Amino acid sequence: MREFKGKVAVITGAASGIGLGLAERCVKEGMKVVLADIDRPALNKAEKRLKAEGAAVLAVRTDVSKIADVEALAQQTIAAFGGAHLLFNNAGVQVGVQRAKPLWENTLADWQWVTGVNYWGVVHGIKVFVSRMLEQKTPCHIVNTASIAGITSGTGIGIYKITKAAVVMLSETLYLQLRQCGAPIGVSVLCPSGVQTNLNEAERNRPAELSNPPETGPLTPDQERVLQRFQAMNENAMPVAQFVDLVFQAIMEEKLYVLTHPERNPQVKQRTDNMLQGKNPTLS
Repeated sequence: MREFKGKVAVITGAASGIGLGLAERCVKEGMKVVLADIDRPALNKAEKRLKAEGAAVLAVRTDVSKIADVEALAQQTIAAFGGAHLLFNNAGVQVGVQRAKPLWENTLADWQWVTGVNYWGVVHGIKVFVSRMLEQKTPCHIVNTASIAGITSGTGIGIYKITKAAVVMLSETLYLQLRQCGAPIGVSVLCPSGVQTNLNEAERNRPAELSNPPETGPLTPDQERVLQRFQAMNENAMPVAQFVDLVFQAIMEEKLYVLTHPERNPQVKQRTDNMLQGKNPTLS
């Protein structure tokens, strides 16, 4: 997909961070933009900001973990703009540092919340929008936000890593199936490392029914280490605008894998080499 002007972009997790950066770039490209997010105040603020720039914008409060919400998002998109050409399945969450625990100590609520947004949110986007894109018979593109965490080995942010690994495989399979049927729909999967977002504040939007009892007492040494790693990553994170430039370059080049932080490539290679050589991963 190389032509953007006049086309329609749908972005989940659009009220802040990467999603908002993508929306701003879509506006600059002359696209009509549909903003989807669960945080209504932030969504309204983003809508107002983009409309002030003269953009054609539709804001739809959406919980991507619910298929009915994503179906409503598609229906409102078609009603407002007549189609959808660029879909960013971008919404993502991770548990706070207080939940930086081994997988067996995470609550079922942790699992349900993170998989509901990070994995099922992408599934729902594909389920709802791909059939509509196929009917359009025009060039389209789907961008799924995964993470470098989904293609490297490590001990931290376990549930998050698992969901992002699933998004990578989902994207590969979708890409091949669309090629197999000759559809004019490209697919990209984003695998960034640190980007300047507020992902670490995602707990603010956790549904009440999936909340955990309040954590008490000081952080454990493991939790302190996780917090320090996140703080260091944020200090050296890539600006959103720079990241978005790389994303749009990948869309225009029809690249599936989008690894935006080459300094992490050795870890990706090490994981692949371990598998091919029958080696176990090591702690680092």
